[in-house]
Amino acid sequence: MGKGAGSVSIIGGADGPTSIFIVGKDGKVKLTTRIQNYFRKLKRNRLKKRITANPHTLEEVMEWLKREHSAVEVSQQSHNYLEQKQSLKASLIMRHRPDLLGELINLEPPEGEDVEALKAFCEKIQEREKMAAEIADDIFPLDFHIYEIKWSENDRMQIGVETVWQVLDGSFSGDKKTMKQLRKLYKKIYLYYGVTAEDIKNETERYKSLLGVLCS
Repeated sequence: MGKGAGSVSIIGGADGPTSIFIVGKDGKVKLTTRIQNYFRKLKRNRLKKRITANPHTLEEVMEWLKREHSAVEVSQQSHNYLEQKQSLKASLIMRHRPDLLGELINLEPPEGEDVEALKAFCEKIQEREKMAAEIADDIFPLDFHIYEIKWSENDRMQIGVETVWQVLDGSFSGDKKTMKQLRKLYKKIYLYYGVTAEDIKNETERYKSLLGVLCS
């Protein structure tokens, strides 16, 4: 930050930031920030009331993507697929079976700007991903698919679906107009996946993910 700037604090959870506070040098939250957070909270509460139980399985989501949006599955031999699968597998193992990674589970980034220390840390991260990727499917099963929706010649969306651990995620890019349209489609996909009455009652990860996407 430049001279005279305040600090920024973000309060939130796995479903994204719920409040953003820009604090001035006097320690007070700016009025405009308080107003923005107020309306953000109103939007979130309004969306909560609109979420109703209408779930579909991930298998149904994949069929719907192909039927309604001409989505094409990315080859499971492609570099893009293999790279994303390795990264996802490492992330899921860290969350659900950290015992499989031994000492590599507790990696702390180095303090300061020591280039060699940063390099060593990155190498450990790569080692952890490689170790996770080599864990046999009978020990940690994974059923991962990537579907691509072509929007225009240069713009497209990719949706990742993992059916064993119930993961739905996506990425997209484009100019301002295209991003707005793709963001709408992304929300539509999450709404189709939906939530159960139990998800709503217990505010599960599936529910939080849907709410986070709708709030974005």
